Amino acid sequence: MKDTAKKIQMVDLTGQYKRIQDKIDKAILDVVHSAAFINGPDVKSFQQELEKYLGVKHVIPCANGTDALQIAMMGLGLKPGDEVITADFTYVATAEVIALLGLKPVLVDVYPNTFTINIEALERAITPKTKAIVPVHLFGQCAEMDELMAVAKKHNLYVIEDAAQAIGADYLPAIGGTVKAGAIGNVGCTSFFPSKNLGGYGDGGAMYTNDTDLALRLKVISNHGQSVQYHHDMIGVNSRLDSIQAAVLRVKLSHLDEYTAARQKAAGFYDKAFANIPGVKIPAKSKKSTHVFHQYTLLIENGDRNKLKEHLAAREIPAMIYYPIPLHLQKAYRDPRYREGDFPVTEKLCASVLSLPMHTELDDQTQNFIVRAIAEYMGC
Repeated sequence: MKDTAKKIQMVDLTGQYKRIQDKIDKAILDVVHSAAFINGPDVKSFQQELEKYLGVKHVIPCANGTDALQIAMMGLGLKPGDEVITADFTYVATAEVIALLGLKPVLVDVYPNTFTINIEALERAITPKTKAIVPVHLFGQCAEMDELMAVAKKHNLYVIEDAAQAIGADYLPAIGGTVKAGAIGNVGCTSFFPSKNLGGYGDGGAMYTNDTDLALRLKVISNHGQSVQYHHDMIGVNSRLDSIQAAVLRVKLSHLDEYTAARQKAAGFYDKAFANIPGVKIPAKSKKSTHVFHQYTLLIENGDRNKLKEHLAAREIPAMIYYPIPLHLQKAYRDPRYREGDFPVTEKLCASVLSLPMHTELDDQTQNFIVRAIAEYMGC
């Protein structure tokens, strides 16, 4: 029987909102009273504040994370037929924009521990038509960017970081210091979908770069290809972050490090609790990146993952499978180059991963209840 006082959420946005309600309500009402709904002062302020937080020269807000990826590829001048390499184990949006632009998605397997793109497989996939790499900083930690950037430099390739799940994560380059996820390659892309670590109250996204010329192109493309009204210098799209979302994100950005710490604390609780449960493998942590735990994803090595999910659902515990079908087996992305069995790590992960509730409002009582339910299923 469920012994927690409140309904367990995968992401508790209501609880998070209540902690900052006064600031959020004021921020939204200020926009409403100003009627500056599009390109208002909050958009510019959020852009500047995010630039400072990420340590980058330029942030270009846009309407969502998928647009960010598409505009980035347009801004880099990729042409139909160009090949773009990305991970097979990721959300569909990463490959979707490649296909939408008439580019050719080239999929490679991932590492079995961190779930990020396998650098050796990546380099084997490079051909004379390859123009760019899209590493995905999956579930909250960075891909192996030192090695990836070395490959990109060797083959003269662009790097577009999909950092939608890892905003705030620090990469630890071999030369020392830290760099924020998304600030390493030619351009980083993120999403402000509500469930993200930095989430708005609707859709939103951004691109960031230290390349001033590229930043200008991205800005122009996202505004119908115009730098001066009614003067269209290139083909563009209509992709804006609205002022209300920017106002919400400004408030939440000021709490992002606090939110990250709460997620890391919750992950530490899970790690310790699952350490002695056979057949349950906790998330691996890269030595080259901090982990901000957009998801807390277990590998169920001894038991049926789907039946465990049903076991949890019967106890009113939500759990999610990210992602149940590899990209190369999705109907829309079927390609004669790829067959079942070609990406053994991704295929195994799709059959065995299970993500647990992970958010800023988790408490020990709730986590204990979740852990006990999993231990029960695993026979402990």
